[in-house]
Amino acid sequence: MPSLLIYLHGFNSSPLSLKAQQMIAYCDEHRPDIKVVAPQLPSYPTEASQYLTQLIEQYQDHYTIGVVGSSLGGYLSAWLSERYQLPAVLVNPAVKPYQLLVDFLGPQQNPYSGEHYVLETQHIEQLKALEVLNITQPQLLWVLLQQGDEVLDYRQAVLKYAHCRLTIEADGDHSFCDFERFPATIIQFLGL
Repeated sequence: MPSLLIYLHGFNSSPLSLKAQQMIAYCDEHRPDIKVVAPQLPSYPTEASQYLTQLIEQYQDHYTIGVVGSSLGGYLSAWLSERYQLPAVLVNPAVKPYQLLVDFLGPQQNPYSGEHYVLETQHIEQLKALEVLNITQPQLLWVLLQQGDEVLDYRQAVLKYAHCRLTIEADGDHSFCDFERFPATIIQFLGL
C-alpha cells in the first residue's frame, strides 16, 4: 500500500511552520513516494476532530498512515493514534492543553493564516473531551521532548507517555531545535 504522512501543527500555527516544512521537504527529496498531508486545522476542537476523522476515513483503506504532531497537534495525534491504532510521533506535545488555553479565552488571531476567531469556554470543554486517558498501544507512540520548552512542562509528557518510546533532550525550546535531524527516523518509526 502507498504511504500517507499526516502532519498536525500546534495552536495558532499552520502547515507553514518550520517543522511541517522540514518534514515536507525531507519527503519531497528523499521519499517522494510518501503522500504528505499537512492541513490547516480548524481552530475549534470539535471541528478539528471531525475534519481529522474524515481525513483518516478517506485514506485508511488505501494507505499506510502515520501521524506527526507538534504541541496541540501532538495532543490531537495521540487522540488519532488511540482511536485508529495509528503510529504517531509527538513533538513537545501538549498534555493538558485545556488547562493552558484558559489563559487564551477571548479574541484570537492566527499569525500564519490571519484567521480571527474567539476562544470560548465550550472550546476548552471540547478539547478536554479529546483527552486520551488510557493509552492502550504505547508502542505506537514516540515522544520527542526538549527540556528547555518554554511553553509546556516536558515532565507532564514524561509522566503521561512513560511507557512509550521517549527521546528527551536537554535545553532546546518549544519549537524543538534542530528538528531536521529526525525526519528519516520518524518515517522509519511510522513504518512508511
